[in-house]
Amino acid sequence: MPLRSSIQPRVQRKQLRTMPLHLRHRLFNAPLSRELREKYGVKRLPVRVGDTVRIMRGDFTGTEGKVVNVDLKRVRVFVEGVQIKKADGTPVYYPIHPSKVMIVKLDLSDKYRVRIIERRKGKAEALTESRGEEQRGGE
Repeated sequence: MPLRSSIQPRVQRKQLRTMPLHLRHRLFNAPLSRELREKYGVKRLPVRVGDTVRIMRGDFTGTEGKVVNVDLKRVRVFVEGVQIKKADGTPVYYPIHPSKVMIVKLDLSDKYRVRIIERRKGKAEALTESRGEEQRGGE
């Protein structure tokens, strides 16, 4: 089920609200740090439990911690050490949108994630090669 394009905000909000979970995973892309970008040749990857992230926006800017939980329904991640206190004093993890974090350390224990990185790296290299050929052809 591909997403329809619409300029109406109400339709855009409805699409995000009713999106199936297997497509919602696309919304979890977060940029990689410069070191990881150079090492793996990929700009962004979906955030997963076990990744170490740095928060780039909001009240907790600059905080680094491991991702404890990922909420597909609300499109939010929960980071270790980023908590607020409820009225009764119990600490609760603060939800953060994945676009507002940067992945600092990847959890590569999953072999499928390594395959995803290799696949994306191959696509990026093919794209840069094709762009180079277009520029040479235009001279």
